[in-house]
Amino acid sequence: MLRKTLLDGFVAGLPDGLDTTIGSRGLALSGGERQRLAIARALLRLPQVLLLDEVTAHPDGLSGTALRKTVEQATENCAVLLIAHRLSTVTSADQLIPFEGGRVRDHGLHQDLPARNDLYRDLTATQPAASH
Repeated sequence: MLRKTLLDGFVAGLPDGLDTTIGSRGLALSGGERQRLAIARALLRLPQVLLLDEVTAHPDGLSGTALRKTVEQATENCAVLLIAHRLSTVTSADQLIPFEGGRVRDHGLHQDLPARNDLYRDLTATQPAASH
């Protein structure tokens, strides 16, 4: 699971590997490392559905990239429902569902939505898409 969540290199660099004390509530970890560890723990349960809310809200660039890859890999084993404000988090999703004011505005693929949905077009104009 460490390799699948891209934590294998991180754990290999810890003084005691998996036995390293990371502090109360993981305070010795970065935000991205904590999030990837939480996803790894969730995936160990072999869920049918994984719900992630703002998974890339706070990590640095490298952790954000690792988190996006981790989420993409998780989709191989379960359905992933991802709530995000950052387009870079969701551009490769099988289905995007933009909401506004609590209502579904549309649904479709990242490349199709801007042509028919003004809300999504505005989002793509103001946010960079993921660079895979």
